[in-house]
Amino acid sequence: MPLQSRPGLGFKSEHFDDIRAHRPDLGFFEVHAENYMGGGGVPHRQLAALRADYEISLHGVGLSIGGPDPLDRAHLARLRHLIEEYHPESFSEHLAWSSHGGAYLNDLLPLPYTDETLTIVCDHVDEVQQSLGCRMLLENPSSYVTFAESTLPETRFLAEVVRRTGCGLLLDINNVFVSAANLRTDPRHYLADFPMQAVGEIHLGGHAEEALPSGPLLIDDHGSPVADPVWALYRETIAQIGPKPTLIEWDNDVPDFPVLMAEARRADQILETCDEALRVGAC
Repeated sequence: MPLQSRPGLGFKSEHFDDIRAHRPDLGFFEVHAENYMGGGGVPHRQLAALRADYEISLHGVGLSIGGPDPLDRAHLARLRHLIEEYHPESFSEHLAWSSHGGAYLNDLLPLPYTDETLTIVCDHVDEVQQSLGCRMLLENPSSYVTFAESTLPETRFLAEVVRRTGCGLLLDINNVFVSAANLRTDPRHYLADFPMQAVGEIHLGGHAEEALPSGPLLIDDHGSPVADPVWALYRETIAQIGPKPTLIEWDNDVPDFPVLMAEARRADQILETCDEALRVGAC
């Protein structure tokens, strides 16, 4: 079953006691798959307790979907074990590469959008879905540069991956805003071309700004509240496509749990407003 079209939060172990004590009104928690690839211990006890009360979105960062190397079969096996153990409602990964020649680079790196990389990504998505026995969601990246060799717009590249593989998409609206600001493009034009019919989940997060001689550079750092322009894009997107499961990402400088809940409630208000409008045919 897919995730409910409700807000969710990324799980942080320091919030476990708050969650267990108050049972917050959330649709789901997201966990990073690589944090649970060890055997047993406190992380798995906490995840099992969460799973008993909430839906789970499993989010990977280490598959290197966009890299030219073969996928790491041991990593895939560990992912399959997690999925078989916890039965998450969703599994997602990034349109990026993070390993080369057997070395893991601990970053999500961009790729050119060409026919060659399209074939690589589609082959890897097919392999992931066959290996894990589930449909995956692919997340759009945050961009800081463009490649001269790119021949396809990012939205067309993603649409073609969906068409060829049957995967879904994770629409990160903060990434859209960050990329548009850095590349001096219009985020609304990007969203107008995005294959919205494939969206299974939405991410919202904060970003930092660095002053450069050429103009401000936005950095997708997940270390602050969602910015007002990102909320505006989210509201417009939900009005267009209807309610979707929506994650508040806050992975750095993590605040107290009530701060995260305030962000989740803001998303919930937008989702509820659209849900009410849908009932009267206005959303």
